[in-house]
Amino acid sequence: MKIITANVNGIRAAEKKGFFNWIKIQNADIVCVQEIKAQENQLDSRFYPKGIHTYYKPAQRKGYSGTGIYCKKKPDKIIFSPWEDINFEGRFIQADFANLSIISIYIPSGSSKELRQKYKIDFINDRFMPYLQNLQQDNRRYIICGDINIVHKKRDIKNFNANKNRSGCLPEEREWMDKLFNKVGFIDAFREINQDENQYTWWSNRGQAWQNNTGWRIDYQITSKNLKGTVQSASIYKDERFSDHAPLIIDYKL
Repeated sequence: MKIITANVNGIRAAEKKGFFNWIKIQNADIVCVQEIKAQENQLDSRFYPKGIHTYYKPAQRKGYSGTGIYCKKKPDKIIFSPWEDINFEGRFIQADFANLSIISIYIPSGSSKELRQKYKIDFINDRFMPYLQNLQQDNRRYIICGDINIVHKKRDIKNFNANKNRSGCLPEEREWMDKLFNKVGFIDAFREINQDENQYTWWSNRGQAWQNNTGWRIDYQITSKNLKGTVQSASIYKDERFSDHAPLIIDYKL
């Protein structure tokens, strides 16, 4: 099973840059997208690839947030989050296939203002972590794809010392990732087989970040512990730029 996740930073902008042509060539089983920044009534047939089951969860606010999922096989069901505010911002969509669930999620960023950082921390600590702990107990298999907006370790960001007190790299955020992987038992699918340095998925539009590979690894595929050992290959696609994020491609033996 080939799964791709990509923060497209505007699905219409990504389409103009060739994202859907690239998807067709990739022939993935599942593609998860985040930050679509569009309502469904703004999207024509180009955004519903022929032969692909397409589902979106837009934000209520126009031009903001939103997630989507493209499936080669029709899911048994599509569900949204248990949180009204997260659904209002279109940050969660899940496709279920037998005993496998694929989630496309866009964790709030806290970089815009202090109030949003508090919202992000409260969400991941008070609601998302208990939710994930419960998932580990229900015997389903989960692959959580998306922009988590947190780097895990020093090697996951180019300039650690300059950013260690900024949203996305704060000690309490990195500790949250430690707990998720080390205590709760979820698996960072990319790092299960790829331990290389300088592996990033997002670059600021400021300065020469892309050209200098001054990046952050904040896009993940995270698997439940019952999928340990299923990752066959993992790569970050950088040959083309569809967004300020790069797609993360992982092949699983499922």
